[in-house]
Amino acid sequence: MTPRRAAPPAPGFPAWRGRRLRGTAALRRLVAQTSLAPSDLVLPLFVKEGIDEVCAVTSMPGIYQHTVDSLRKAANEAVESGVGGLLLFGIPSVKDGSGSQADADEGIVNRALRALRSDLGDSTVLIADLCLCEYTDHGHCGLLGSDEVVDNDATLVRYASVAAAQSEAGAHMIAPSGMMDGQVSAIRAALDSADRVDVAVLAYAVKYASAFYGPFRDAAEGAPQFGDRAGYQMDPANSDEALREVAQDLAEGADAIIVKPALPYLDIVSRVADAVHVPVAGYQVSGEYAMIEAAAERGWVDRDRAILETVTGIRRAGADIVITYWAAELARRLARLSP
Repeated sequence: MTPRRAAPPAPGFPAWRGRRLRGTAALRRLVAQTSLAPSDLVLPLFVKEGIDEVCAVTSMPGIYQHTVDSLRKAANEAVESGVGGLLLFGIPSVKDGSGSQADADEGIVNRALRALRSDLGDSTVLIADLCLCEYTDHGHCGLLGSDEVVDNDATLVRYASVAAAQSEAGAHMIAPSGMMDGQVSAIRAALDSADRVDVAVLAYAVKYASAFYGPFRDAAEGAPQFGDRAGYQMDPANSDEALREVAQDLAEGADAIIVKPALPYLDIVSRVADAVHVPVAGYQVSGEYAMIEAAAERGWVDRDRAILETVTGIRRAGADIVITYWAAELARRLARLSP
């Protein structure tokens, strides 16, 4: 976390000479207010059913939909790089109105979780994203009512079942991202009833209806087939609402909080971090990733510097954890940069 500092001295004190503390790399390291370590980073990974080899995500250069075998290799390499955790998304070969493959014992994400837990044990944190958008044929985050609007309470029943299945498959943390009212309470109750009181809830408490999710929807194949998600995700114009969402999720039993996206909402990251006493994660989403990759490919920005600067900025705003598609690459760079 970035420590809060007092205001500068009042006029009349000796003049501040900032350049004295910036002259060498060693000086800058010594007085740096924000630290960044590989263990602060979480890597999102996609695993897809019914493919024989990895598939590149066109809108996210360097990101792939994995087979279970290639996922195991990528996960092991990421853990060896020092990342703090892995966030898993599954893409089934069959979708339906209830997202039945999300909690199926042989569903793709649960098979992948079992494989990763077998390989990695407790050497990393396996985080299962919990939503139905990748699993439903309509692409919305929950069950639809007769009016084709997401039915909040019916969806909670599905979320509870999915959470129990993911915890049984080996997840250390469940990360509900659907923004249903009461989702944390339903999931916590399901985990406790399944005697998985040890499994934590990392709540997407603050998830905005953002334009920056486009490439992710290519990767997870979860774009809504009609309408949008503005009715359940947050309005980008609002900030006080974020604190209310966080307070509710904590009251329902959340162990940690995600703010998503991160870069356009650094003010929200900061407000949430100041307001709570649990870990806060900032999710550097697909659109943020794709923008930098595209600009770097055209020579408009220095790619390595832009990656480090943006991730450091998310930490500086108050995030304890940064979820980023560059996690493994950046972890290796940080290890090389360590004096």
